Amino acid sequence: MAEDARPTRLTRTGERLAGYVYGTIIVLSVIVASARTTTHGTGHIAALVLVTAVILWLAHVYAHALGFSVGREQHLSFAELTGIAYHESSIVTAALPPVLVLFLGHLGVLADKTAVWLALGIGLAVLAAQGVRFARIEKLGVLGTLAVVAVNLGLGVLLIVLKLLVTHH
Repeated sequence: MAEDARPTRLTRTGERLAGYVYGTIIVLSVIVASARTTTHGTGHIAALVLVTAVILWLAHVYAHALGFSVGREQHLSFAELTGIAYHESSIVTAALPPVLVLFLGHLGVLADKTAVWLALGIGLAVLAAQGVRFARIEKLGVLGTLAVVAVNLGLGVLLIVLKLLVTHH
């Protein structure tokens, strides 16, 4: 084992960034899938998104805790477990802005269709922002930044195209 196995600030930033991207893709997937299948409105979609994000977060914490414990050949301390839980929490954090917008639809502040499309748009904005963030950390030039943002957005746009093909509206 390395003398100092604690993650660096950049490692922690990378883990959080990965969680935001992964969480956002999951959020977009759940919105796309549930927008077509639910008749209960945006409150139901918001609940599905939040529950899915929390369950996936728990699964990630569990899987990383197992890997950490086996990889270090030692039992996991509570502090290490809470550190893993924090690093993986960006999966849930990524769900909060779209959930808020969907809940505004549930409250009648926004029309349901508007809330769904706005939640999808927020997801795309988060993917673009995380692409820019990654590019800045990696000190990429303009072309590199555009490429990373395009890949991030491409994943989100594929989900939205799927929504359009499945729902026809």
